[in-house]
Amino acid sequence: MVGNKIRHYSAVWGVVPLLMIASGCAHKYENPITKDTQQPDKVLFDTSVDDIEHGRYERARLTLQTMMNTYDTSEFLAKAKLAMADSWKKEGGAHGMAQAEAEYKDFILFYPAMEEAAEAQYKICDMQYQQMDKADRDPVHAKLTDYECKTVLEKWPNSKFATDAATRDREAQEVLAEGEFKAGQFYAKKGGNGYFSSANRLDALVKQYPLYSKADEALWIAADDYNQLGDRFENKQAEMYAKIVHDYPLSIHAPEAKKQLAALGRPVPDADPIAEARMKFEQENRTKRGLLSKVWGPFSSSPNTTMAAKSGTPNMETFQPTMPASVPDTAKGIATTNEVTIGPVSNRDILDKAPDARTTTAGDAVPATPVTPAAGDAAADKTAPANAAPANTAAAPDTTTVNKRMKPAKPPKVTAQKKRPKPADLKKSTTAPPAPATPPAQTNPLLGAPAQPAKPAGGGGLPAPQQ
Repeated sequence: MVGNKIRHYSAVWGVVPLLMIASGCAHKYENPITKDTQQPDKVLFDTSVDDIEHGRYERARLTLQTMMNTYDTSEFLAKAKLAMADSWKKEGGAHGMAQAEAEYKDFILFYPAMEEAAEAQYKICDMQYQQMDKADRDPVHAKLTDYECKTVLEKWPNSKFATDAATRDREAQEVLAEGEFKAGQFYAKKGGNGYFSSANRLDALVKQYPLYSKADEALWIAADDYNQLGDRFENKQAEMYAKIVHDYPLSIHAPEAKKQLAALGRPVPDADPIAEARMKFEQENRTKRGLLSKVWGPFSSSPNTTMAAKSGTPNMETFQPTMPASVPDTAKGIATTNEVTIGPVSNRDILDKAPDARTTTAGDAVPATPVTPAAGDAAADKTAPANAAPANTAAAPDTTTVNKRMKPAKPPKVTAQKKRPKPADLKKSTTAPPAPATPPAQTNPLLGAPAQPAKPAGGGGLPAPQQ
């Protein structure tokens, strides 16, 4: 009895792995030809489909190529071309994905009016999605996923693949936004000129990807960046707080943003009811990350998209990078209206008459100074003619001015940058800081008067008296 049970369980547990292996090797092809006929082209197509389902991809492509070359007017020609692309996609790998994308694009080019054209475009989007890396790595496949999924939504908005394409697009935008958010955080922690870069990245991030799960956090950091940059960016700081209150009313930063707006003397906007309903839906339907995903996450190259939005239309506009406020308008390519006008110069030969023309303004005449001979120079008095005009020489340059100008300036003293408090924090402390205590004056115990410091030796004064 016991031996029969053991043999029974061993047989059952031996069959289960075989069934799992068999199910893993054979995949049902999703685009077969349901027409029941024994035409030669149909037979070749069915043979290739069977090879695809059992993983014989090279053999299937040879059969499909034979069919397309032999029966170039077959009614199954479009199906064969789509099956050729599917075989490359199922084979996988970088080479297989590239070949599949080329085949799918050819299919869309030759058969744009067929229903399978939307499917081909969605499969291109799905292939790029499968090759996406994490947010801190190369974002090329995430950008291609965003582009290909947008193509599905733009050209075939009513197809059955539009919903899945929108989901893929939201997840791709989540990965792209996460990369920008990490870069903005890095520049915010760096400080100094990094505040310009951080505010620029985070502000553009929220405008481009409003469905990002940490958009409210990005606005909060951007507001702090503008606060550290000074009072001239107070309007931008208030704009960030207003966006948090209006577009993300359920954020944890919304109450504090209202306080900051009140401290700045700005009106507090009302919450958008549509945005509030969307945030409530996202919080209730957010996918929780499993234990196995947390353990395997550091070793996997695939990004974590559990925080991506489950609703809302992804932004269809192309990403437009902006420049930080520290970049001047001339470097940005913006035309300026400031013009410099150079007036006429009355005396053009000033360089010939003034040895130090740098100390003389243009257009001013250099006064001539007569040179009189010395009192004991009799030869000069005799040789000089009576009616001769006194010789004119230019004034000697001011060596003191030149030396001061050529003296190198001392480098500025580097001081530690202090964190600027927020407006609401300034209102909390109203008491004035205590005045610094002055040390008592030292008195001379013998004379009863304040002691005078002794003069250093060699200073020209008398030596200090010894006590």
